[in-house]
Amino acid sequence: MYSIGFIGIGVMGQSMVRNLMKRGFEVSVYSRTKEKAEGVVADGAIWCDDIRSCVAGKDVVITIVGYPKDVEEVYFKEDGILASAKKGAVLIDMTTTSPMLAKRIYAAAKDAGMDAIDAPVSGGDVGAKNATLSIMAGGDKEAFDRMHDVFAAMGTSIIYEGEAGNGQHTKMANQIAIAGTIAGVCEALAYARKTGLDEQTMLDSISAGAAGSWQMTNQVPRMLKGDFDPGFFIKHFIKDMAIATKEAEKESLTLPVLHDVLTMYRTLESQGLGDLGTQALIKYFE
Repeated sequence: MYSIGFIGIGVMGQSMVRNLMKRGFEVSVYSRTKEKAEGVVADGAIWCDDIRSCVAGKDVVITIVGYPKDVEEVYFKEDGILASAKKGAVLIDMTTTSPMLAKRIYAAAKDAGMDAIDAPVSGGDVGAKNATLSIMAGGDKEAFDRMHDVFAAMGTSIIYEGEAGNGQHTKMANQIAIAGTIAGVCEALAYARKTGLDEQTMLDSISAGAAGSWQMTNQVPRMLKGDFDPGFFIKHFIKDMAIATKEAEKESLTLPVLHDVLTMYRTLESQGLGDLGTQALIKYFE
């Protein structure tokens, strides 16, 4: 059974740590805000005061932090993961970040005698809690295969995407698809309100047909209740869409739907709503 160092105990990380422990893994944790880790420590995780002590001697290191700059810091700083993890360790970054950064980590890990996998996830807080995340992994196939039991503790759709960076490219495609879907759901709800339809009846009528989607099933009920607690923060979705936009521009690819939805979310963020969940997009139409 692998020993695991886990860095980033946020909305997703807390549930992921608990599910790893349920499968029998020993998990040491570190977060910049210790209070965020108190719940998982009470459940049996081992608290560490810094990155070095969290990853030293561990077989596997998992990170899921906020932004690319956070990923860069925890991996490349003087007392960070690459300087502190043991040779032979497998480093798994589950943050959604840039494919280029994923390739940098992979190359640096190889130089240090380690393996690195970029394995961003989809499924939000519900998927993290229920261990049903979709996991998209890039890196060496041999390292991916060795990590099967680790991934299986957190997700149900675990797919090898190819070389380093491909996990992140796949996640970009995922976020592009979500952007259009959640905007379409909000527009349908806004239309129902304006035309005097009963919102729940409308939802029941269309969600079982061709218009049905995860966003409709999981996010619209939250919208109708006025529940905007974050399963996934607006500010983090903006970060993801911005990365996707930049990657598309590198390929001379124009994505007008992504551009429009990113503009909508940036409008909400400018109003101080960046810490709400992505379902708060309905506020743009209100």
